[in-house]
Amino acid sequence: MTKPIRILIVGCGNMGASHAAAYHHMPEFTICGLVARGDSKVRVNQVLNASYPLFENFEKALDETKPDAVCISTYPDTHEEFALKALVAGCHIFIEKPLADTISGCEKIIEKALQVDKKVVVGYILRHHPSWIRFIEESQKMGKPLVMRMNLNQQSQGYMWDVHRSLMKSLSPIVDCGVHYIDVMCQMTRSKPFWVSAIGARLTEDIAPDNYNYGQLQIRFEDGSVGWYEAGWGPMISETAFFVKDVFGPKGSVSIVAKDAGHAGKSDHVDSHTKTESIRIHHADIDDMNRFTKKDEWIDMTDEPDHQELCSREQAYFLKAIQENTDLSDHLADALNSLKIAFACDESVKTGEVVRL
Repeated sequence: MTKPIRILIVGCGNMGASHAAAYHHMPEFTICGLVARGDSKVRVNQVLNASYPLFENFEKALDETKPDAVCISTYPDTHEEFALKALVAGCHIFIEKPLADTISGCEKIIEKALQVDKKVVVGYILRHHPSWIRFIEESQKMGKPLVMRMNLNQQSQGYMWDVHRSLMKSLSPIVDCGVHYIDVMCQMTRSKPFWVSAIGARLTEDIAPDNYNYGQLQIRFEDGSVGWYEAGWGPMISETAFFVKDVFGPKGSVSIVAKDAGHAGKSDHVDSHTKTESIRIHHADIDDMNRFTKKDEWIDMTDEPDHQELCSREQAYFLKAIQENTDLSDHLADALNSLKIAFACDESVKTGEVVRL
């Protein structure tokens, strides 16, 4: 029998705790350590009823545990450093998006992974969600060009506002969250973006001095498609229409209708960020009196996986990549591409200029 993969978990907050739970219940993995600066690692042990070794320092944990793989769920400004050290130590990596907080950092990680022949999987959770996969498939039936409208505004308070302020020390909301939805748009169009424009607003002094906590981006694609995405974080953010996932083309439209996840009070709950619940398909076909000839279709997605199950599916993909020596070149190229586009949008906010890619 193949020995379990020894995995070191770095970062035990929302995502790190969920990934730890996934590894805990997968016999193919064994957790050799939990790394975090605060008490989150203790809480993970308590929730899992486990006694995994605890560490404050990543380098010390890496040296003492000698893992086969590392799961990195820390803030983005640590990703490059931790990933490169893990790769040098001969470890495979699962890393939360974005891959790094700079383009050069991403490129260094990809280059090092190729050099040492280790797998790097980036946490694009929507790629493992059957409802989002279906959403993308249905959108591709609507003809070209596509109009893609998406947002995820989060009225954050308490612990989540602490998280968001920490994230904004290195990235804006349209970069950190935007990479998910830019990736979705690229999958929908299968076309190359060539032009971006974005605006932003700084609604509080309680964040990094050179950052903003609201942003809206627009992307033009070579096939004529256009995409819009909006993200805002903070206690002042409105919960009216905070969850929009809507696409239309010449043949009709496809919309995610999350009746429960879209309710007030759900915008900063991680489960609501991936929920679809139902997909509405509208057909543009009309008769000679300009009346619709087809009724709208509803696809029920109420049995969709929850956030924890999605994390487990991500780790199953990571496991398969290691065991079957999967070529992850396209996966990493897509992760780099979506981040390049997001950073171009960030540049547009800060310069007030359109950026051509």
